[in-house]
Order: sequence, then structure tokens, then C-alpha cells
Amino acid sequence: MKTQVVIIGAGPSGLLLGQLLHNAGIDNIILERATPDYVLGRIRAGVLEDGLVSLVREAGVAERMEREGLPHDGVKIAFNGEIRRVDLHKYSNGRQVVVYGQTEITADLMDARKASGAPAVYSVENLKICDVRSDAPYVLYEKDGKQERIDCDYVAGCDGFHGVSRKTIPDNVRKEYEKVYPFGWLGMLSDTPPISDELIYGISERGFFLCSMRSEVRSRHYVDVSLDEKVEDWSDDRFWNELSSRLPEEVRGDLVTGPALEKSIAPLRSFVCEPMQYGRLFLVGDAAHIVPPTGAKGLNLASSDVNYLYRVLLKVFKENKPEAIEQYSELCLRRIWHAERFSWWMTSMLHNFGDEIDRKIMNSQLDFYTGTEVGQRVIAEQYVGLPYEEVS
Repeated sequence: MKTQVVIIGAGPSGLLLGQLLHNAGIDNIILERATPDYVLGRIRAGVLEDGLVSLVREAGVAERMEREGLPHDGVKIAFNGEIRRVDLHKYSNGRQVVVYGQTEITADLMDARKASGAPAVYSVENLKICDVRSDAPYVLYEKDGKQERIDCDYVAGCDGFHGVSRKTIPDNVRKEYEKVYPFGWLGMLSDTPPISDELIYGISERGFFLCSMRSEVRSRHYVDVSLDEKVEDWSDDRFWNELSSRLPEEVRGDLVTGPALEKSIAPLRSFVCEPMQYGRLFLVGDAAHIVPPTGAKGLNLASSDVNYLYRVLLKVFKENKPEAIEQYSELCLRRIWHAERFSWWMTSMLHNFGDEIDRKIMNSQLDFYTGTEVGQRVIAEQYVGLPYEEVS
């Protein structure tokens, strides 16, 4: 087989890149080690930046998002027992975010891929990326016990932190930066109405909490827990009681409880791999970077990588500018480090770690950034998402 671009990974970033390329007439094949049901079973992010919303529209798969997504013009931050609202619309030049689950985006993109007839191969094994430093890279994989080979022009590694793409870059070329936080987020999904019409991030004496949503009838709540906690030790009642104890009094009575649809503990870390390009291999999304979820940047950062790679490949295939690939890593990393800093900063302000003076300083920061126009603008512009740079 031969194609122009092999995309490794059928998560939302791989599927979005594939759809954009297909619409532009650039042939691509998607390879995924898991099954479609497994991919759709991942419960992940649900806050979409302005840039990701625009990309989904550009890919032509926005119909259900436009119908079911929840546009949010603000976000709420609770501390010292009170709730303050950051006006995203006002302080980001009229932009907003949209609450729409990553699972839903993935399903929409899978449907679009199937309707397009573009190939996507699931349940592949023993995948290997070869000769990416040459002009003729290729990918080997096994399917149903038979080895297959795809010759291509470029490879997009959208296969996550544990995939093969990043490991294809030699140890003496890539540099990895990592910070592991001393806690995780215990999250619970339930068919209960949200406690508020906008997300509430909060910090209390008992710790962090987040009241989020997937729709007007489905909620996603989080509390931070130590890394030695086990999810099976958390009954639904224990979770709801702990969350309630952390909520400000003004909204505690609005909490509606119910049985868990899903419950899990996610450790928090910051991670970046440099460079994000090696020859004709490009890293996209979690293959190159991970952020704490506090700033809602994980899926959105992956989409910015998709944006840059798509624009670069348009230059290559439509304008005959193969040198355009050289700017990919720099463009991506500039935005990634901004998001890593924002996510670290939000995490630091909203969790009880560090010594007493750290907590006092972070409390002062919360007061300033939620209580002044200058501070709210800093949060709003970064939460809604920094603009994408032009690709030359």
C-alpha cells in the first residue's frame, strides 16, 4: 500500500487531522491499535477552545456540536467560601468556549471518516515506523496475523504518551521534561443536572473540586485525592459527601446526586518532548505533551498541533513547499509552553500543596486574578485559547 500521510492513532486528534487532509484531497490512512469501542470508551475532556471549535467546523463535522454543545461565556472560581465569575466573553474580545465531550467529538469524527470512505484500520499490532529520515518512510504493522507495509511521504504520530511514535525518535535526539504532582483527580460521571450553568473550579480547606458537565443532564465532578487512593474505595455516597463538604454554602444545596456512570483517578503531571519532529515524523498531542487538566488544555493543545501540521502539509502538497515542515516543532512548542505554564499556574493556585507561605501567596493570586479587570483578562485570554500563529 502507498499513501501520502500515515496517521498513527484514531483518537480525536488523528481523526481530525485525517478529516482535514481528506477534505483537502491529501490521501491518508489511519492506524489504531485499539478497537473503535475502546477508543469511544475513553472518558476525557469536554471544554473546547475557540480554535478547536473553528477546526471542527472547518473539517465539516460540527453539525451535532452546534446543536448539542453548550457555549460558555464565563467560568467560575471558588475560594474562601465565595464564588467569583470570570467573564470570558468580555475579556477575550468576544470569544467563548464550548462544552462538548471528547467522546462525542470522537464519535462524530468516526462517523465522518466512515462516510468519507477514507481508510482506518483498527486493532493493529507490532507497529513500527521506519526510515523517517529518508525521502521514503514506511510503516509496518500486523493485522490478523499478517504483516502489512504502507509506504508514505509523512507520518503523523497521534498515538498518545505510550505509543510508538515518540520512541521512534532516538534517545540522543529527543529531550523530555516532566513534573509529577503529588495528587490525582478522582472524577465521577453521572446523569445528574449540573450544579451551575458554568464550570466551577474551587479550592477549600479540604482540597480542590471541579463541577463540570457534558450536557444539561450529565455532570462530571472532580475532587483531588492522594496518589495512594484506590477508586474502588470510593463509593458513590462517599464521593458525593466529600464533594459537598468542599462546596461553598451558596451552591451546596443545588448539588443533585445519583449513581456513577464512570469513576476513575487520574494522576496529574506536566510533560513535554522536544523536538516534535524527526525527519518526516511529526508528534501530535499526548505523544509530545501532557498538561494537568486544571486549565482544560489537553485536547485543545492536541488540536493546535493538528492545525499546524495540517497547514504545513497544505504548503507541502498544494504549494510545493517541502521546506515548510521545518517550522512545525517551533510553532507547536511555543504555544505548548504557554499552555503548560497556564495549567501549572492554575494547578498551583487551586490545590493545597506546598507550605503555608505558598498557600497564602496563591490565595492572594486568586484574589487578584479574579478580582481585577487586568487579572480576569489574563485568565480569559488563556482559558479561551491563545490564537494560532500563521504558517508561512
